Amino acid sequence: MKALVALVLLVQLPIHRAAPAAPPPPVGCDDPETEAAAEFAVNYINDHSHHGYKFALNRIEQVRVLPQGPNNEIIFLELDLLETTCHILSPTPLANCTVRSFTEHAVEGDCDIKLQKVNGQLSILGTKCHSHADSSEDIQRVCPDCPLLASLNDTEVLAAVTAALNDYNSKTPGAYLRLLEIGRARKQFHPVHVVAVEFAVAATNCTAEEAKANLEACQLLPEDQSNFGFCTASIVTSPSQELQADCQLYGHQPGITYPHQGQDTTAGLVPSVAQGFTNHNLRISHNSPVASESSSSEFPSAVLSAKSVAKRAVAEVAQHDKVPRPVGFVPPPPPCPGKIHHFKI
Repeated sequence: MKALVALVLLVQLPIHRAAPAAPPPPVGCDDPETEAAAEFAVNYINDHSHHGYKFALNRIEQVRVLPQGPNNEIIFLELDLLETTCHILSPTPLANCTVRSFTEHAVEGDCDIKLQKVNGQLSILGTKCHSHADSSEDIQRVCPDCPLLASLNDTEVLAAVTAALNDYNSKTPGAYLRLLEIGRARKQFHPVHVVAVEFAVAATNCTAEEAKANLEACQLLPEDQSNFGFCTASIVTSPSQELQADCQLYGHQPGITYPHQGQDTTAGLVPSVAQGFTNHNLRISHNSPVASESSSSEFPSAVLSAKSVAKRAVAEVAQHDKVPRPVGFVPPPPPCPGKIHHFKI
């Protein structure tokens, strides 16, 4: 009988189960781990860009982390970038590159990045980037007389590049330089008419005097001796003609190459339909063929999911704000988007 009573009491005792563990808080765009992943991604983008300028991080718009197993996760990032003054061939570290100001007619880059982090090591699984210049109207509202970006195949731009490089080659006793690409151009009409250009160059195996005698014999230096450089120039066309040009050669950089042989400017440059744009598009698209099936989520769905997470976080903060709080209480900011490092376009 006593055994039966003890059994009944044992059956009636409440069973205390451990409460399920709370889900981890959403990863924030300004978290150190997120910023480290963004820095890794930006360096990858600049290392794999073949035209134009290096880009710097301006803001982390979204982040999404998908656990794949112990010490293994997939990270999706949506990044806003800004163009710097450093050409992609420049050896200047990105940290020392100046971001172009808003009134210099800034260029913004948008990138979706997919990374994998295994045992703390990051690798890139996919990238999709493009870039665009701010609208002329936005610039003129702030600075009516500021020069605006001009098409890279504009006849005045081509004439300015031709005059600048020919003038530099004629006055410099060193290597004869050949044009690689026009990086950007701006035109100003008031109070004077000015065309300002920037362009990348490369040294040839000739001097300027040798080029005059036999231009066809002048070729770019071989890869193990290559010497790239960068030029800036401005031409005032009215009220009087004035040319200023300056070029800097970087010296040989092992491993740095350029995909084209460039062109000579002695006979002038012909407008090309292929260059009918104002800035080089940061057109980078890459998907790793070794990405595992479990990590093969595409960018659109991942970005949408990340935005949904951010919206839920904002809604939760708004809901918490309805609860009476002590005087001086400051609600936590939503995890995304992150802080703006430079300025918003």
